[in-house]
Amino acid sequence: MDTQRLIALVVFSFSALLLWDAWQKHNAPPHAVTAAATSTVPTGVPVPGVAATNPPGPAAPGAPAASGSTPVGAPVKVQTDLFDIEINSVGGDIRRLTLRKVFSAQDRTLPLTLMEPDPQHFFATQSGLLGDGLPTHKTPYEPQSPSYVLGDGQESLDVRLVAHMPDGVEVVKRYRFHRGSYRIDVAYEVTNKSGKAIAPFAYFQFLRDGNPPGPQAAQTSHFGGVSTFTGPAIYTEESKFHKVPFSDVDKGKQSSPTKAKDGWIAIVQHYFVSAWLPKPGVDREFFTNKVGDNLYTAGVVVPVGTIAPGASASVDVPVYIGPQEKDRLARAAPGLNLVVDYGWLYIIAAPLFWLLKTIHGFVGNWGWSIILLTIIIKLTFYPLNAKAGRSMAQMKVLAPKMEKLKELYGDDRQKLNQAMMELYRTEKINPLGGCLPIVVQIPVFISLYWVLLASIELRHAPWLGWIHDLSAPDPYFVLPVIYAISMFVQTRLNPQPADPVQAKVMMFMPVMFSIFFLFFPSGLVLYWVVQNMLSILQQWHINRTLAAEAKAKARR
Repeated sequence: MDTQRLIALVVFSFSALLLWDAWQKHNAPPHAVTAAATSTVPTGVPVPGVAATNPPGPAAPGAPAASGSTPVGAPVKVQTDLFDIEINSVGGDIRRLTLRKVFSAQDRTLPLTLMEPDPQHFFATQSGLLGDGLPTHKTPYEPQSPSYVLGDGQESLDVRLVAHMPDGVEVVKRYRFHRGSYRIDVAYEVTNKSGKAIAPFAYFQFLRDGNPPGPQAAQTSHFGGVSTFTGPAIYTEESKFHKVPFSDVDKGKQSSPTKAKDGWIAIVQHYFVSAWLPKPGVDREFFTNKVGDNLYTAGVVVPVGTIAPGASASVDVPVYIGPQEKDRLARAAPGLNLVVDYGWLYIIAAPLFWLLKTIHGFVGNWGWSIILLTIIIKLTFYPLNAKAGRSMAQMKVLAPKMEKLKELYGDDRQKLNQAMMELYRTEKINPLGGCLPIVVQIPVFISLYWVLLASIELRHAPWLGWIHDLSAPDPYFVLPVIYAISMFVQTRLNPQPADPVQAKVMMFMPVMFSIFFLFFPSGLVLYWVVQNMLSILQQWHINRTLAAEAKAKARR
């Protein structure tokens, strides 16, 4: 297979991927945007180490608030340096959460609301206690204040809500916010004022619809035919990181909890993650359930322990809600950084991102960092690229001789192939020399694609001039046009295919790829533009070198 055929195969495969993705989206059934108003199907969440006589798991929430099936109390408003939050006094759960330092993809002056009771993109936290007479996510709480603000110089802020149960049990639900952190401590403090011992369990879950992220969170969840993942994810030291698509939850593949003494459960979407992070060494059971029409829960159950009459106990399960910034995620919990989706070539992509971030630490601009990273990759593969370029240049020099062979043998393909192989041996040219180096580099190119796709650091990151967001398409299509021109020049520098069909495909490729790149993030297009520019310079240099060698050989 020569280089042109290899490139044509790549183009065909890429085009097929785009068509397949478009067909899937076109034929997919429409998502429902609200759940049934009376849906209260039990999730059946087992409780760790509890006999069958103990209470079942938390009842599944009903429809979103608009349906009237979930009680809504007066909001408790909380403002920190990173969050604007509304806590529902019924259930004491986060009903609305806005990230103050992360902005909408549609309006970069508007802070991004990640959680809200929007029927199109319903997302909230829910938690409660399991046991007779204990508060659930539908129990009214008494807030100590209707609003809280993290003041200047204050490192943490506590929000406390109290529930007095009829049996004499008093429960305080506490949120602790930390300055500069997207990690929130969620705790239950249980005081047993009844006349008998209790052994409650606590559940912590997310309630979310199965729709892709809204337009505020990302320009789109599809980039160049690749759909970014939205749904639950679970991590334990034993089973490591794995995703649970909503389609699997529909089929009941995660209806049985996963028992462990470590790990976390999250809802992942492009650029953002929300994760319950039970502390190490504590028994836990993870669960995912479908609880309504296009409505799902993903959460964890942990024991509080036996509480004697007159005694108290507490349980604390932090939650991370925020952007997928790898350093923050690594500090929050082991393995949480794995939610940054680098595809199946993570082992290559992770070092590439580290190098990109290191470069950014020196230059301070993600656009220039991409350019410098591209140069470093090009230099790393220079020996292979030079070999491929030399092979292509030699093939171009042989083009007149190849044409003569075709005229000589006409339609006799067998004799033509034999003559061509003999010519390759005589000229000491490997016809695959231009293909193999390219094949070796393909994993690196795919890895870099995923790095630029998954890195939230590029979201709203400017480069220069008209490029104000490297994660968004070029608004004026300048980079795709430059790419088309560079690809056309590169095609002209390479030997022309003998097959007329292949020649037409090669001439059409710059136009086709430019159309693809109209919708790609500009950071990805920038990488390919720089890659092409460097390839042009390299091939031009190789062509001149070979021409000089040919002249010197002719003088002898």
